[in-house]
Amino acid sequence: MSITLQAPFALHGRNPDVLTCIANLSNDEVFTPPELAGRMLDLLAEAWAADHCGASLWADKTVRFLDPFTKSGVFLREITSRLTVGLAQAIPDLPTRVNHILTQQVFGIGITRLTSLLARRSVYCSKYANGTHSIAQGFTSEAGNIWFERTEHRWANGKCTFCGASQTALDRGEGLETHAYAFIHTDHIKTRMAELFGAHMQFDVIIGNPPYQLNDGGYGTSAAPIYQLFVEQAKKLEPRYLSMVIPARWFAGGKGLDEFRESMLADDRLRSIDDFLSASDVFPGVGLKGGVCYFLWNRDHPGLCDVNTHFKDWPISTATRPLMENGADIFIRFNEGLSILKKVMAAEQSVSQSVSQSEHALKLPESKRFDLLVSSRKPFALETTFKGRAIKKAGDLLIFQNGGTGYVARDSITANTELIDKWKIYVGRAAPGTGNRDTYPHRILSTPFIGEPGSICSETYLCIGPFDTQTEAESALSYLTCRLTRLLILLHKPSQDTTRKVYTFVPTQDWTKRWTDEDLYAKYGIAPHEIEFIEKVVRPMDLSSDLLGDVKVDESDDE
Repeated sequence: MSITLQAPFALHGRNPDVLTCIANLSNDEVFTPPELAGRMLDLLAEAWAADHCGASLWADKTVRFLDPFTKSGVFLREITSRLTVGLAQAIPDLPTRVNHILTQQVFGIGITRLTSLLARRSVYCSKYANGTHSIAQGFTSEAGNIWFERTEHRWANGKCTFCGASQTALDRGEGLETHAYAFIHTDHIKTRMAELFGAHMQFDVIIGNPPYQLNDGGYGTSAAPIYQLFVEQAKKLEPRYLSMVIPARWFAGGKGLDEFRESMLADDRLRSIDDFLSASDVFPGVGLKGGVCYFLWNRDHPGLCDVNTHFKDWPISTATRPLMENGADIFIRFNEGLSILKKVMAAEQSVSQSVSQSEHALKLPESKRFDLLVSSRKPFALETTFKGRAIKKAGDLLIFQNGGTGYVARDSITANTELIDKWKIYVGRAAPGTGNRDTYPHRILSTPFIGEPGSICSETYLCIGPFDTQTEAESALSYLTCRLTRLLILLHKPSQDTTRKVYTFVPTQDWTKRWTDEDLYAKYGIAPHEIEFIEKVVRPMDLSSDLLGDVKVDESDDE
């Protein structure tokens, strides 16, 4: 009898593990590899031991675990396996021990009917918890503790009031999944948990990998992030520990994420972040740009956060630090980049006449802000789809537009007319960046180029200036090609889109010379190991005559 009961737990250790072979539902609903689930559970166990005088999490028969968006059931399976070993002394009889774990300690919510069956098969060794082949003996229902029922969206003005999904895309009738995830489609999550699993249900650990985004009915294939809704809902349940793997785009905010970013970075219960610059290092074959991270939130033990950065075969970068640095409005993703940024800020603040500037704040004096030279999204109020005339007429302006150049009447331009007859720099707004490539080094910016007096641009470009002379414009252009300058942009650049805001950490310089990285390294006291980091992350941008003289439009990608 004991051999039969032990077999299901031995089988999952064989190679290959079947859960490593399952194709993902989509890039939005990604299955978790067993190896990643194991790493997250190891981190959780370490935190538990640190908070409980070295006690083992897996030897505690009272701890309750919840995966509120289970897909393959890998987290629940791995938890069950560890508890089966850890509780051997407390509950010696194996059938009794397994039954206790599955009926009293391990709980899940399926995100679709298919995944609920798959999760039950992974955990109970049967798609029905009360089936003949189930290793759990205490259930009267087919679902057991892995719940799923079809949930509907609440539509208002074409969108779901809970998750923002598009009614046009997801109001598809009874035959298809609604993707209305039960965990976030309620205003009263504690009441909802009591309805699903019984009254007074308090979970000690919530862990998993939530869905990432849903179609929001915007232009084209617009999709809005939803993973932040799962994090916020989980916090409302007040578990002791919360651990999730989610996209890393929230570090700098963005579409639907600004409030979430602010609340996360201000939360000193967020004690650990493992940041993977390349999502493929965690989810092989998944085209998820911008990287992913998993975090550990500790309700009862606040403090600084352990930030661990992973990328390919690079050594893991580790630092214990606050998530929100003084004066910064985003999370600084690179530990090495933070030390470089602090040197730049300290040097610029020391020469500033402003007495209100804190020497420790990551904020430039007003007189040194390069971002004030950078235009808004539409420098001359022309859409990226705007096309000028192919033939020049008398008095026309040259326009740099998507796909090349054209001509437009001067009197048709009504915005930022003071820039027209000045020297300036144009740089593509959609450019290679950390959020759009899983390879390093990046260029960070598309190739900038000089804009002579009498020229303008469409929304395809940002305009930097004005400069009174060609010499000043060439000096600023040389500065933008420096690796250190582009690293400072990268530290505030969460995606492919290059807006004025990404220049927040970039100081202005003396525009009477051509700048090189050697000049900047010397000015800011950048150490050899910091230079090595910069050159590993930022690709060179050749400073050649075509950048400083002839206009050259380069909107090619990073590769």
